[in-house]
Amino acid sequence: MSIIDTASHTWPSAATPTHLQLSGDIDIFTTDRLRQRLISTLAYSTDLLVLDMSRVTFFGAGGLGVLIGVQARAQRQGITVALTGIPPRVARLLRITGLNHRFPTIG
Repeated sequence: MSIIDTASHTWPSAATPTHLQLSGDIDIFTTDRLRQRLISTLAYSTDLLVLDMSRVTFFGAGGLGVLIGVQARAQRQGITVALTGIPPRVARLLRITGLNHRFPTIG
């Protein structure tokens, strides 16, 4: 699992979303690193954090837990977490768990 920060490294404006590109496997071995990175990203995020999942090859239950936890923390800070580029397998998992209604999608 890797995360590519595609946001500008200047101080972001509220009108420009913060983007992160997730890639690889998000599983029991990578969820702690993902959680830490997303929480640290919230510190400089605009009011919209967009997670691009188009390069995610596997997404396990632990990944769902990370998304739910980070979303709750983001909401307390007035930040919306949105998803884009959701692979079919991940979209199915979100539908099965009912989480597809919890996360706004872009594109």
